[in-house]
Amino acid sequence: MAARYQRILLKLSGEILAGTGGSGIDETVIDGLAEEIRDVHALGVQVGLVLGGGNIFRGLPASARGMDRVNADYMGMLATVINSLALQQFLERRGVYTRVMSSIEMARVCEPYIRRRAVRHLEKGRVVILAAGTGNPYFTTDTAAALRAVETGADVILKATRVDGIYSGDPLEISYLDILNRGLKVMDSTAISLCMDNRLPLVVFNVGTRGNLLRVVQGEAVGTRVGER
Repeated sequence: MAARYQRILLKLSGEILAGTGGSGIDETVIDGLAEEIRDVHALGVQVGLVLGGGNIFRGLPASARGMDRVNADYMGMLATVINSLALQQFLERRGVYTRVMSSIEMARVCEPYIRRRAVRHLEKGRVVILAAGTGNPYFTTDTAAALRAVETGADVILKATRVDGIYSGDPLEISYLDILNRGLKVMDSTAISLCMDNRLPLVVFNVGTRGNLLRVVQGEAVGTRVGER
Protein backbone atom coordinates (compact mmCIF):
# COMPACT_ATOMS: atom_id res chain seq x y z
CA MET A 1 0.00 0.00 0.00
CA ALA A 2 1.32 3.47 -0.89
CA ALA A 3 2.04 6.10 1.74
CA ARG A 4 -0.49 8.85 2.39
CA TYR A 5 2.17 11.32 3.49
CA GLN A 6 5.40 12.31 1.76
CA ARG A 7 7.07 13.90 4.79
CA ILE A 8 6.27 13.19 8.43
CA LEU A 9 7.41 14.43 11.83
CA LEU A 10 7.27 11.66 14.42
CA LYS A 11 7.22 12.71 18.08
CA LEU A 12 8.40 10.09 20.57
CA SER A 13 8.45 10.66 24.32
CA GLY A 14 11.42 9.62 26.39
CA GLU A 15 9.10 7.48 28.51
CA ILE A 16 8.38 5.28 25.49
CA LEU A 17 12.11 4.62 25.06
CA ALA A 18 12.30 3.54 28.72
CA GLY A 19 9.88 0.65 28.17
CA THR A 20 8.58 -0.93 31.35
CA GLY A 21 11.67 0.10 33.30
CA GLY A 22 10.45 3.67 33.74
CA SER A 23 13.85 5.24 33.13
CA GLY A 24 16.91 4.80 30.96
CA ILE A 25 16.82 3.27 27.47
CA ASP A 26 15.30 -0.15 26.83
CA GLU A 27 17.32 -1.51 23.91
CA THR A 28 14.57 -3.93 22.91
CA VAL A 29 12.08 -1.07 22.65
CA ILE A 30 14.38 1.24 20.71
CA ASP A 31 15.36 -1.59 18.35
CA GLY A 32 11.68 -2.27 17.63
CA LEU A 33 11.05 1.44 16.98
CA ALA A 34 14.03 1.55 14.61
CA GLU A 35 12.58 -1.38 12.69
CA GLU A 36 9.20 0.34 12.34
CA ILE A 37 10.80 3.59 11.23
CA ARG A 38 12.85 1.67 8.66
CA ASP A 39 9.65 0.11 7.28
CA VAL A 40 8.11 3.55 6.84
CA HIS A 41 11.29 4.96 5.33
CA ALA A 42 11.35 2.05 2.85
CA LEU A 43 8.09 3.38 1.38
CA GLY A 44 9.96 6.51 0.30
CA VAL A 45 8.56 8.62 3.14
CA GLN A 46 10.81 11.42 4.40
CA VAL A 47 11.08 11.02 8.18
CA GLY A 48 11.89 13.63 10.81
CA LEU A 49 11.82 12.84 14.51
CA VAL A 50 11.72 14.75 17.77
CA LEU A 51 12.42 12.79 20.96
CA GLY A 52 11.68 13.72 24.54
CA GLY A 53 14.15 13.21 27.36
CA GLY A 54 11.90 12.27 30.28
CA ASN A 55 13.43 8.80 30.61
CA ILE A 56 16.69 10.48 31.63
CA PHE A 57 15.79 13.88 33.10
CA ARG A 58 12.67 16.03 33.31
CA GLY A 59 13.26 19.74 33.74
CA LEU A 60 9.88 20.89 35.05
CA PRO A 61 9.64 18.48 38.03
CA ALA A 62 13.26 19.29 38.91
CA SER A 63 12.49 23.02 38.94
CA ALA A 64 9.47 22.33 41.15
CA ARG A 65 11.87 20.75 43.65
CA GLY A 66 13.95 23.93 43.76
CA MET A 67 16.37 23.63 40.83
CA ASP A 68 16.77 26.71 38.67
CA ARG A 69 14.22 26.32 35.84
CA VAL A 70 16.53 27.44 33.05
CA ASN A 71 19.33 25.06 34.07
CA ALA A 72 16.82 22.23 34.54
CA ASP A 73 15.41 22.78 31.07
CA TYR A 74 18.88 22.77 29.49
CA MET A 75 19.61 19.47 31.26
CA GLY A 76 16.40 18.08 29.77
CA MET A 77 17.48 19.24 26.30
CA LEU A 78 20.79 17.40 26.70
CA ALA A 79 18.85 14.27 27.66
CA THR A 80 17.06 14.42 24.30
CA VAL A 81 20.45 14.43 22.56
CA ILE A 82 21.40 11.21 24.35
CA ASN A 83 18.16 9.59 23.19
CA SER A 84 18.68 10.87 19.65
CA LEU A 85 22.19 9.43 19.41
CA ALA A 86 20.90 6.09 20.69
CA LEU A 87 18.13 5.94 18.10
CA GLN A 88 20.58 6.95 15.37
CA GLN A 89 22.75 3.98 16.32
CA PHE A 90 19.87 1.51 16.02
CA LEU A 91 18.62 3.01 12.75
CA GLU A 92 22.04 2.86 11.13
CA ARG A 93 22.43 -0.78 12.21
CA ARG A 94 19.46 -1.37 9.95
CA GLY A 95 21.02 0.48 7.05
CA VAL A 96 19.04 3.72 7.44
CA TYR A 97 21.21 6.81 6.93
CA THR A 98 20.49 9.17 9.80
CA ARG A 99 21.49 12.66 10.87
CA VAL A 100 21.14 14.10 14.37
CA MET A 101 20.74 17.87 14.36
CA SER A 102 20.78 19.76 17.65
CA SER A 103 19.35 23.17 18.54
CA ILE A 104 22.30 23.49 20.94
CA GLU A 105 25.56 23.39 19.02
CA MET A 106 27.88 20.51 19.89
CA ALA A 107 29.96 20.02 16.75
CA ARG A 108 31.84 16.94 17.95
CA VAL A 109 28.62 15.05 18.57
CA CYS A 110 26.09 16.10 15.93
CA GLU A 111 25.20 18.79 13.42
CA PRO A 112 23.71 22.14 14.38
CA TYR A 113 20.06 22.52 13.39
CA ILE A 114 19.81 24.63 10.24
CA ARG A 115 16.41 24.48 8.60
CA ARG A 116 17.57 24.42 4.98
CA ARG A 117 20.16 21.74 5.75
CA ALA A 118 17.55 19.63 7.55
CA VAL A 119 15.21 19.85 4.55
CA ARG A 120 18.07 18.89 2.24
CA HIS A 121 18.84 15.82 4.35
CA LEU A 122 15.18 14.80 4.15
CA GLU A 123 15.14 15.28 0.39
CA LYS A 124 18.20 13.02 0.12
CA GLY A 125 16.37 10.27 1.97
CA ARG A 126 18.08 10.58 5.33
CA VAL A 127 16.15 10.24 8.55
CA VAL A 128 16.64 13.46 10.53
CA ILE A 129 16.47 13.43 14.33
CA LEU A 130 15.94 16.94 15.68
CA ALA A 131 17.40 17.11 19.17
CA ALA A 132 17.59 19.58 22.08
CA GLY A 133 14.03 20.87 21.74
CA THR A 134 13.80 24.45 20.50
CA GLY A 135 17.10 25.29 22.17
CA ASN A 136 15.26 27.56 24.61
CA PRO A 137 14.06 26.97 28.17
CA TYR A 138 10.33 27.00 29.00
CA PHE A 139 9.37 25.21 25.77
CA THR A 140 8.46 21.51 25.66
CA THR A 141 9.56 18.96 23.10
CA ASP A 142 5.92 18.87 21.92
CA THR A 143 6.27 22.52 20.96
CA ALA A 144 9.63 21.72 19.37
CA ALA A 145 7.96 18.98 17.31
CA ALA A 146 5.25 21.36 16.08
CA LEU A 147 7.80 24.07 15.30
CA ARG A 148 10.15 21.76 13.40
CA ALA A 149 7.25 20.19 11.51
CA VAL A 150 6.11 23.62 10.30
CA GLU A 151 9.65 24.75 9.50
CA THR A 152 10.51 21.66 7.47
CA GLY A 153 7.19 21.47 5.66
CA ALA A 154 5.98 18.18 7.14
CA ASP A 155 2.59 16.93 5.97
CA VAL A 156 1.62 15.71 9.45
CA ILE A 157 2.79 15.27 13.04
CA LEU A 158 2.50 11.74 14.36
CA LYS A 159 2.35 11.78 18.17
CA ALA A 160 3.31 8.34 19.45
CA THR A 161 1.74 7.36 22.77
CA ARG A 162 0.95 4.27 24.81
CA VAL A 163 -2.81 4.54 24.28
CA ASP A 164 -5.01 4.11 21.22
CA GLY A 165 -6.04 7.75 20.82
CA ILE A 166 -7.37 10.76 22.68
CA TYR A 167 -10.55 9.10 23.99
CA SER A 168 -13.01 11.89 23.32
CA GLY A 169 -16.64 11.36 22.31
CA ASP A 170 -15.39 10.87 18.74
CA PRO A 171 -12.15 8.86 19.06
CA LEU A 172 -11.34 8.95 15.33
CA GLU A 173 -11.34 12.72 14.82
CA ILE A 174 -11.32 15.86 16.94
CA SER A 175 -10.58 19.54 16.32
CA TYR A 176 -7.75 21.65 17.69
CA LEU A 177 -10.27 23.91 19.44
CA ASP A 178 -11.91 20.93 21.16
CA ILE A 179 -8.53 19.99 22.61
CA LEU A 180 -7.85 23.53 23.82
CA ASN A 181 -11.37 24.10 25.17
CA ARG A 182 -11.53 20.78 27.00
CA GLY A 183 -7.97 20.97 28.29
CA LEU A 184 -7.16 17.55 26.85
CA LYS A 185 -3.58 16.50 27.59
CA VAL A 186 -2.55 15.61 24.05
CA MET A 187 0.21 18.16 23.55
CA ASP A 188 0.74 21.44 25.37
CA SER A 189 -1.39 24.40 24.31
CA THR A 190 1.50 26.15 22.53
CA ALA A 191 2.08 23.11 20.31
CA ILE A 192 -1.64 22.71 19.55
CA SER A 193 -2.00 26.41 18.74
CA LEU A 194 0.99 26.24 16.41
CA CYS A 195 -0.53 23.27 14.59
CA MET A 196 -3.90 25.02 14.38
CA ASP A 197 -2.48 28.30 13.09
CA ASN A 198 -0.56 26.46 10.35
CA ARG A 199 -3.30 23.92 9.53
CA LEU A 200 -0.92 21.08 10.31
CA PRO A 201 -2.69 17.75 10.90
CA LEU A 202 -1.86 15.73 14.00
CA VAL A 203 -2.44 12.01 14.48
CA VAL A 204 -2.23 10.53 17.98
CA PHE A 205 -1.70 6.76 17.98
CA ASN A 206 -0.48 3.83 20.05
CA VAL A 207 3.08 3.03 18.98
CA GLY A 208 3.08 0.02 21.31
CA THR A 209 1.04 -1.97 18.79
CA ARG A 210 3.43 -3.38 16.20
CA GLY A 211 2.75 -2.01 12.74
CA ASN A 212 0.63 0.96 13.83
CA LEU A 213 3.18 3.51 12.62
CA LEU A 214 3.16 1.99 9.15
CA ARG A 215 -0.65 1.82 9.12
CA VAL A 216 -0.95 5.49 10.08
CA VAL A 217 1.47 6.51 7.34
CA GLN A 218 -0.53 4.46 4.83
CA GLY A 219 -3.68 6.35 5.80
CA GLU A 220 -5.52 3.68 7.78
CA ALA A 221 -7.95 4.76 10.51
CA VAL A 222 -5.60 4.27 13.46
CA GLY A 223 -5.66 6.47 16.55
CA THR A 224 -7.19 9.95 16.59
CA ARG A 225 -6.78 12.58 13.89
CA VAL A 226 -6.72 16.21 14.99
CA GLY A 227 -7.62 18.89 12.47
CA GLU A 228 -9.83 21.90 11.87
CA ARG A 229 -13.03 19.89 11.38
